[in-house]
Amino acid sequence: QVQLVESGGGLVQPGGSLRLSCAASGSIFRFFTMGWYRQTPGKQRELVAAIASGGNSNYVDSAKGRFTISRDNATNTVYLQMNSLKPEDTAVYYCNIKTISGDVWGQGTQVTVSS
Repeated sequence: QVQLVESGGGLVQPGGSLRLSCAASGSIFRFFTMGWYRQTPGKQRELVAAIASGGNSNYVDSAKGRFTISRDNATNTVYLQMNSLKPEDTAVYYCNIKTISGDVWGQGTQVTVSS
């Protein structure tokens, strides 16, 4: 069974940067699309960025030009580089992998953008 472990969240000032990491167990990582989602209280979880096994990526409009998703299939790790952070980026960020058996989620990591 695939397990995902996120790291890299924290408190940052507006305009700052953070890099989230998600390490996946198992050998199937390289075959599936990975994504980063975020959720704030009272709102639905939303897709922030996703990257396919071949490297193609897509982003929510609010993240375009500021966030970059990447993956390292050799280490089963997906990253989310977040620059020019804004208070509205504050959320719990979740790593996701879409397998044949369904979605697998990490435990989430808190990102807080505040002065």
